[in-house]
Order: sequence, then C-alpha cells, then structure tokens
Amino acid sequence: MNPGTLFLGLFMEDIIGKLLIQKSLTIAVAESCTGGLIGHMITSVPGSSAYFMGGIISYSNQAKSDLLSVSSDTLKQYGAVSHETAREMAKGVRERFNTDIGLSVTGVAGPDGGTKEKPVGTVFMGLAFDNKILSIKYLFRGTREEIKQLTAEAALENIRRYLNGDTFIPGI
Repeated sequence: MNPGTLFLGLFMEDIIGKLLIQKSLTIAVAESCTGGLIGHMITSVPGSSAYFMGGIISYSNQAKSDLLSVSSDTLKQYGAVSHETAREMAKGVRERFNTDIGLSVTGVAGPDGGTKEKPVGTVFMGLAFDNKILSIKYLFRGTREEIKQLTAEAALENIRRYLNGDTFIPGI
C-alpha cells in the first residue's frame, strides 16, 4: 500500500512528481526524524529518478555535520531540533546533490526525548530554493509512527504548495 496522502484521486507524491517534471526541477531530501520516509514516498512513483536526486538520513549530529555541513556551533547553540539546523540541513542537501530544491526535517518523534521547550512531536522543516532558505516549526501529536507520517505528509504538501506558488502550511 502506498503510504502517501490521497488528494483528488492521486497521491501527493504523484502530484509533486508531475509538477517537478512540468517545471524541470529537481529535489533532494535531508531527513532525521522521518528516517527516510519522505524519500521512500517520493521514490514510490515510477520515473521519480527524473527529479529526485537523492536523500540523506542524518539521524546523528555527526551525520548532520559531516554529510550536510551543519555547523557544530549551530548544533551546540540551538540543538539538532531547531530552525537553524533545519535551514542548514536544507541548504546542505541542496548543495550536496546540486538540486533546485532542498527539503529537510528534524524533530522529536518520541515517545521519549521531548523536553518542555521541545516536546515530542516538535518538528522543524527546512526548504532551500532559489536564493531562499526557510524553516517552519510544527507540533504534531500521536504515536511515533503517526508523527513520522504526519511530518512526511506535511513536507510533501509544502513542496506541492511551493511548486504551485501557494503559501506554506502555517506552523506554530
């Protein structure tokens, strides 16, 4: 079964694929809390190699630094789950794969690991495109699997919105 969200008879990853092809754009993803789910969803579409250049699952801080050029100062000062880290991850994956769009997610999927400042379900999503780097903070609720799924679906929806020139899903 395809894990994507059904939207007008198509899965979101199908819609994104069609839009990326129409606009001749490429994408790469940097995933932490989703563990590769976004890349899996995108690559479930036949022909996705035309626009999906790759992904990095950077679960550890060391991987974020080594593979995505996230500054050790950023990780020390703001932590792995932050606007700053999400932006650096998105920029890093875009540069590493030389794509038009870099998408990143970093967060606390739970059930443990949350704090008062960053409870379980806190997710930062980064997006690098053109000369812009954005990040959005979300707070999802549910089990670990539900938080991962909600994060992946929101990420795909934000890519669709970007490709259509729409505003992103509001964060908190």
